[in-house]
Amino acid sequence: MKSREVQTFQMKEIKVIFERAKDGTFSAYGLKVDGIWGMGDTAAAAKESAQESIRLLKAYNGPSNIPAILKGKYQLVFRFDTESLLNYYKGVFTKSALERLTGINQQQLHHYAKGLKKPRAAQSNKIQKALHQLGEELLSVEL
Repeated sequence: MKSREVQTFQMKEIKVIFERAKDGTFSAYGLKVDGIWGMGDTAAAAKESAQESIRLLKAYNGPSNIPAILKGKYQLVFRFDTESLLNYYKGVFTKSALERLTGINQQQLHHYAKGLKKPRAAQSNKIQKALHQLGEELLSVEL
């Protein structure tokens, strides 16, 4: 009897990058994937626009014109700059809640959200780590 190889399925990931422009609008684009882009007055609008561009790309192009990564199952991974992230989640997290999570004072967070200051890499990592820890904790909650 021949032994069977077990194949593990790994979902393809498409990174969608969010940035805030100098005019205050937001843009989103697929990293290394042509045809994925979006823009809007908010990060949420840019995200929606980018997702719509994927839908339109798949709906109005033949199989040979659709990027291979969009064929089959894939997962979108959203990469924000700190300013865009703070703006995207401003309706979810207050500055005081973010201060409690990250240890970064509210005034500094306000400066990051408005683009008045750019956080050092260590500060950005601190925000990301705190949000990931919160996400892990929330995944373990049962009601």
